[in-house]
Amino acid sequence: MKNLLLLAVAALFSVQSFAATVTAAQDPWAPFVQKDSSNPGVSVEILTEAMKSQGYDVDFKIMPWTRALNEVKDGRIDILVATWFTNERTAFLNYSEPYLENSLKFIKRKGDAFEYNGMDSLSGKTVGIIRNYGYGDDFLGASNFKKPEANDLVSNAKKLVAKRIDLTLEDELVAKSTLSGAGMNLADFEFTKNALSVNPLHVTSGLANSNNGKYIDAFNKGLAEIKSNGTFDKILAKYGIK
Repeated sequence: MKNLLLLAVAALFSVQSFAATVTAAQDPWAPFVQKDSSNPGVSVEILTEAMKSQGYDVDFKIMPWTRALNEVKDGRIDILVATWFTNERTAFLNYSEPYLENSLKFIKRKGDAFEYNGMDSLSGKTVGIIRNYGYGDDFLGASNFKKPEANDLVSNAKKLVAKRIDLTLEDELVAKSTLSGAGMNLADFEFTKNALSVNPLHVTSGLANSNNGKYIDAFNKGLAEIKSNGTFDKILAKYGIK
């Protein structure tokens, strides 16, 4: 009888533990999302600490961006760690309060005199983009330049060096970390001074997930808590972000 009671208690704790775990996913996007388990990235650590303060553990997995987006969209994974806002995505994603922002700049070959000054300045250009990224409705809807897709930034950077595209674009901090990590020479590239946009960064959960509101509310509350207790600033400092 005693053993049965112990098993019942153990089973209860197991269920509670499972219920308090959320799954999350994202593609590698250094320094926000990284493959290093001891330094998993700014966004991953912010999510983990915010959810921890609300009683949740985070089970995080690295996967390609399009797969991660679809898994969260369909409710098979609970949370997408770092998401830009687009009107299209509001049809299937619940957005948290923003926790950081990205300055999305054009990347050009060294010595290229191009400067971004609105959509008209892109006329006739071929701008490499990443499949299913949220560049903004105006950019994606523009028809005065070409937008061939690739799976990742490194692929676009290689096309840029080979002169198969004129430009690509990414957050400058992300681009420098990603390209240097891939063994590419940063001296081959330059960034425009003007950004296409400054994009707030959000945690999102799929509307198909019945718990999406609960998870987003928990993150928002946890974010406020880790900002007030200094944990948020410590995470930024760890990755050299002001």
